[in-house]
Amino acid sequence: MLDEQTINELAAELYRAEAERVQIEQFSQRFPGMTIDDGYQVSRAWEALKRKDGRTVLGHKIGLTSRAMQQAAGIREPDYGTLLDDMFFAEGDDVPFRRFIAPKVEVELAFVLGRSLKGPGVTIFDVLEATDFVVPAAEIIDARIQRVSEITKSRRKVEDTIADNAASAGVVVSGRPVRPDAFDLRWVGAVLSKNAMVEETGIAAGVLNHPANGIVWLVKRLARWGEGIEAGEIVLGGSFTRPVEAGPGDVFHADYGPLGSFSFRFG
Repeated sequence: MLDEQTINELAAELYRAEAERVQIEQFSQRFPGMTIDDGYQVSRAWEALKRKDGRTVLGHKIGLTSRAMQQAAGIREPDYGTLLDDMFFAEGDDVPFRRFIAPKVEVELAFVLGRSLKGPGVTIFDVLEATDFVVPAAEIIDARIQRVSEITKSRRKVEDTIADNAASAGVVVSGRPVRPDAFDLRWVGAVLSKNAMVEETGIAAGVLNHPANGIVWLVKRLARWGEGIEAGEIVLGGSFTRPVEAGPGDVFHADYGPLGSFSFRFG
């Protein structure tokens, strides 16, 4: 376990790495005994620094929801990060590439909560009842920590990703908002294109068999801190496609069929 001083120092490193757009060495290489809980503590300390800057928490993201991604990371559960107000971009806008280091794009469903959810006993039915509406979204993920160590050539561990706000860096929410019972959410599909070429397709059942199951997991995980999801928060339920690399000038189009489509460009 990392001590409080080390946690705060690592959070400050992440803060500077984001501001300077320079990736830093993996924490797990420097602290081999680092745990998943240490990763969350670093992420929470980073969030506290952002709050001091005047940032506001608007919700959460859930990552590592597919079985394949969990096996690749060597874990058996998802992870989560925080969505801050300056991470949201409007449909059709130029997303400033200078904000990121090595961005990638994923498609998923965003849940907007109409009432709060707290406690370890939450079920999928509680999540669906508490959800005001579900809307298509694209998440921009980034890596402030090196994905592959320049020194050891090893891949970063899940502890690094968790510390790095579960890689979350930006969100575009658009398309057609629907009530959670308007569709069988398991069968919501999406086509993700970059520069008019289809890169990825998928359906939401790839997220823990139902995207609302990710919200159940998140509420139970937050209960360990005595926290929950507040009414009005937005929660990204988890990607059902692999991440697609983005570069300056790239135009992304996410097509959710009956739930609408939207585009944005990295300027």
